[in-house]
Amino acid sequence: MKPWQIALFIILIITCLGIISFFYPEEGITLAKHTVNFPSIEKVLADPDADLPDLPGDSLSRDKRIPKPTLFNRKKREAIIAEIAKEDSIKQKRVEEQLDTLEHFKTTLASEGHFYLPDGDVTYFDKFFAKAASARSKDEVVRVLHYGDSQIEMDRISGNLRTWMQSKFGGGGPGLVPAIQTVASYAVSQSASGAFTLYSTYGDGARARGNYGLMLKCYRLTGSGTFTANATSNKRTDSRVKRFSRVTMLYNDHDGKFRATLTDRKHGFDSTCTSEGAGIHAMRWQTDSTTASLRINMQGTADIYGIMIDNGPGVSVDNIPLRSSSGNQFTLVTDSILRKCYQNSNVGLIILQFGGNQMPSTYSTKSINDYCALMQKQIRRIKSVCPNATLLFIGPSDMSHSYGGSLQTYKFLPAMVDSLRNMCLRNHVAYWDLYEVMGGRNAMIAWVKKGWAGPDYVHFTPAGANYVGKTLAENFATMYELYTTRRKMGAEQFDNLWEAAEN
Repeated sequence: MKPWQIALFIILIITCLGIISFFYPEEGITLAKHTVNFPSIEKVLADPDADLPDLPGDSLSRDKRIPKPTLFNRKKREAIIAEIAKEDSIKQKRVEEQLDTLEHFKTTLASEGHFYLPDGDVTYFDKFFAKAASARSKDEVVRVLHYGDSQIEMDRISGNLRTWMQSKFGGGGPGLVPAIQTVASYAVSQSASGAFTLYSTYGDGARARGNYGLMLKCYRLTGSGTFTANATSNKRTDSRVKRFSRVTMLYNDHDGKFRATLTDRKHGFDSTCTSEGAGIHAMRWQTDSTTASLRINMQGTADIYGIMIDNGPGVSVDNIPLRSSSGNQFTLVTDSILRKCYQNSNVGLIILQFGGNQMPSTYSTKSINDYCALMQKQIRRIKSVCPNATLLFIGPSDMSHSYGGSLQTYKFLPAMVDSLRNMCLRNHVAYWDLYEVMGGRNAMIAWVKKGWAGPDYVHFTPAGANYVGKTLAENFATMYELYTTRRKMGAEQFDNLWEAAEN
């Protein structure tokens, strides 16, 4: 074809598309129960970045958080100081400093991206912090169980939280792992061989009528099997994770004859444990020195619920990804089994990060309500079998779907986020709004552009997951700082000043 003919053809095509776009119904055309959409001229000509939010970390994003509260004007400050400190100038100065500190925390807790606390209770995490802070003096390991969907696979997000908690409270090692790891992890390199059969509440594997354990799956050993763990070679993994000294195996012995031997060849350690009898038990080993490699040889018939690889007293953060799960599997585990597993694990904090996998099948307010009711059952089940644990729910991130030929936030995602948050707070569970942390509506598009999320417009890249993990850790750091500040200030003094700030 000649150049003018090619140009004429292109012009005709564009003209035809323009005419179709002009007359095509905005709501689309329904054919055989499927709606066919066509972008309008306005959408075609619109700036694709016009509605994108600022990314967290960009220069403008911090300025767009909710307004900072002004807690104390001059007259109010003077009245509070006069009431508490009277004429004591030294005490007045101390009260002024305390008021400044409270203003800082009030501002921080009111900002977007921070925890939503039931009834605004700033003492919500106290029980966990007290337990974690005393772990070293009590020579124990306090566990943080981080359940989630594929968004947390490979130890993403959990690893950042582990780094902060172990730097603050002590501890080491990668934490809880299954007997066979099907997804590579930044935390540990492991392998297994032998007569193992997978039973799982989700995805692949046989079903076991409630016998799954705290990872919501287990590997049944019939005969002999071997488990090997080696420190990860990943340079980004914190060095504390790469050393092991305490190993615990949770199992359900079928005939009371199960036995296992832990070996650390480098340091000449070899120790055999025999089962306490049929039923659910925990085998525990303490090596003579820290190691980066261990091996467990097993013999018998037992369900292996998980193997905890720790180092010294402190906190362990366990990454438990449930690929394609919406988080509704806890009620599938027998109460007594789940309770016994938690009791043997010294759990201090349980994090549930779910909701994303539910979005593609959410088409109405009713489906949102149904899912929230289902998650409420999971929360109540967890509370009943692990009553001493503190709970945190992390809601779904932003996700993009094509509407009218353009990518946008899933239509019902904001309503899902609001409903999950309200359900959690009603059930006295703290909530962290990951959708809000990302930047809200259409944030995922901006994250993909920056390289923080993948081309599926659903999953984070390592860079994005790293940002989320660090932000979560910073939230816990703020709450712990407030916890230690209140302890130094004294409960009565804090309550008086905090109440005065509310009036």
